[in-house]
Amino acid sequence: MSRLLLNALILTCPLAAQISVLTFQYDNSRAGANQNETILTPANVNSASFGKLFSNSVDGYIYGQPLYLPAVAVPDKGTHNIVYVATERNSVYAFNADAQGEPLWQVSFLVNGATSVPSGDVRCSQIAPEIGITSTPVIDDRTGTIYLVAMTKESGNYVHRLHALDVATGAERFGSPVVIQASSPGTADGGDTVAFEPRNYKQRPGLLLLNGIVYLAWSSHCDIGRYHGWFMSYDARTLRQLKVFNNTPNGNQGSFWQGGAAPAADENGNIYLVAGNGTFDFATGGANLGESYIKLRTRRPRRPGFSPFVATRFVHDGLDLADYFTPFNYNSLNQRDLDVGSAGVALLGDEAGSEAHPHLMIGAGKEGRLYLLDRDNLGQLSGAQADSQIVASSGANAIGGLFGNPAYFNHFVYFCGSGDNLKAYSVSNAVLSSQPASVTSARFGSPGCLPTISSAGSDNAIVWVLDAANLLRAYDSQNLGVELYNSNMFSSRDALGRYVKFTTPMVVNGKVYAGTQSSLAVYGLLPSVTAP
Repeated sequence: MSRLLLNALILTCPLAAQISVLTFQYDNSRAGANQNETILTPANVNSASFGKLFSNSVDGYIYGQPLYLPAVAVPDKGTHNIVYVATERNSVYAFNADAQGEPLWQVSFLVNGATSVPSGDVRCSQIAPEIGITSTPVIDDRTGTIYLVAMTKESGNYVHRLHALDVATGAERFGSPVVIQASSPGTADGGDTVAFEPRNYKQRPGLLLLNGIVYLAWSSHCDIGRYHGWFMSYDARTLRQLKVFNNTPNGNQGSFWQGGAAPAADENGNIYLVAGNGTFDFATGGANLGESYIKLRTRRPRRPGFSPFVATRFVHDGLDLADYFTPFNYNSLNQRDLDVGSAGVALLGDEAGSEAHPHLMIGAGKEGRLYLLDRDNLGQLSGAQADSQIVASSGANAIGGLFGNPAYFNHFVYFCGSGDNLKAYSVSNAVLSSQPASVTSARFGSPGCLPTISSAGSDNAIVWVLDAANLLRAYDSQNLGVELYNSNMFSSRDALGRYVKFTTPMVVNGKVYAGTQSSLAVYGLLPSVTAP
C-alpha cells in the first residue's frame, strides 16, 4: 500500500474526501475543469466573502501551474495538505496548502557551483532574467513522486536533468536525477544523425505521465538558430530513456512549446502535440511535420492494417505517428510567425460529439482561427485553400492569438486570446457555434489568459483566469458578462502580485492558488464565511 493511500485511510473524513491535482489543468484531457469543487460557488465568490488568505514567498518566477496533494505525512512535521511549486531559480517548494508559513521542505538544484541559466546566454528574453524550472511538473500519487525538469549552467556547460522527488521529503528517488541526452536519425545536421543540443532548448510544455511513462516536450529560445521539435519518454520507475521523437529530422524548427500547456492524452494511450513554425513536407513524401497538430500512438496496433498510413510511412518504435493535421495556409503561418504551436489542445467530452465524430479536440494558434478536430481522423492536409476536411474551422481572427490552452466544460469551449475578451463558444453534436455565446466586458492584453474551471459536477461552475494587469478574475461560466470577483475589488487585501505570462490558477478544495514572480498567492472564503 502506498504512503499516500495509507495516509488517506487513517485521516478523518473531511481530509480524506479532498481531491488531488497531479498535472497541468487537472487531467490529461487538458480541458481545464475541476468538477469536484463543492466549496466555491457563484453565490460566495464575491469581494465580501472571498479574498486573499495569505501568500508565501519564493526565490524566483513561478511559470508552472501549482500542484496539490492532500494528507501527506511529512517526517517530523505531521500530516498536511501540500501545494507544490517550482521556480526559475531552480527551487521546488512544498507548502502547507492551508496556512502561511515556511515550506515544509524546499530543494534547490543550485549545488556544486551550478547556476540557473541567464537569459542573455541564450539571447532570448522570453523567459527572464533566468531559466531554471519552467514547465509544470507532474505527480504520481501511487508512488508519491513528483517529476520535473531543471536547466542549469555548470562550468560553462548547459545541462537539463529529469528529477524524481519524494513528495513528502523532496529527496531524490529511483536513481534520480538523469541528464537529458538524445539523438535521432536525420539529415538536418549534415550527416545521418541529429543531436539534441542542451543550450538550444528549454523544456516548456508541462510534463505528461501516462501508463508509467514520463513524457517531455521541448521548445527553442526565441526561434534562434537550428532546432527541432523533440519529444522524449522515460520509464517513471527507473528514469531510463525509452524513445525519442523528432518531428523535423531532415528540416528545421517545429518545436513544441504550446504556451506551456502539457501534451494531451486519451484513454487509449494516444498523445496529442502541436508543433510551432517549421519545415513541413510530409504530404509530399518528406519526414518533417512543422506547423502541425500531431497524434502519436504509444502502443502498436493489435491487428495488421489498422493504420497503413503509419505502417508504411513513418514509424517510431513506441512513439508511432498515428495521424496529423496541417492547416491549408501553413506556409503563410510560417512566414508570418503565426504558428499554431502557441497553444495546446483540449480533448472534449463525448457529449460534445456526434455519431460521425464522437471524439473531438479543439485548438487555436496565433492567427486566432479555431480548429475543431476529429481525434479519430485529424484530416492531414487538404490540398485546397481551406480546411474543409476537418470537422470545423473558423475564419482568422475569430479570437485574439491564443497562447496556452482553451478550456472545455458542459458543451462550452472557453478561449482567451491576446488583446481580446474571454469568449465562450458552444459545441454540440460536433457543431461549433459561429459566434460566441457569451463574452466578458473586460479585454485582456498580451498574452491573453488561460482559463480554468471549477464546478460541482455540472453545477456552480466558475471560470477563473489570471490577467496580465496583475489580477485574479472569476466569471459565471453560463454568462461571461457576469464578473463574480476580481482581486482589485478589494485591492488592499487581495492584491495578486506580479503576474507571470501564460500561467493559470489552480482551484481545489475551496482555495485558488496562483504563482507570481515572487510568491504563491492563496485565495479562498474569508475566515468569517462558513463553507457549505
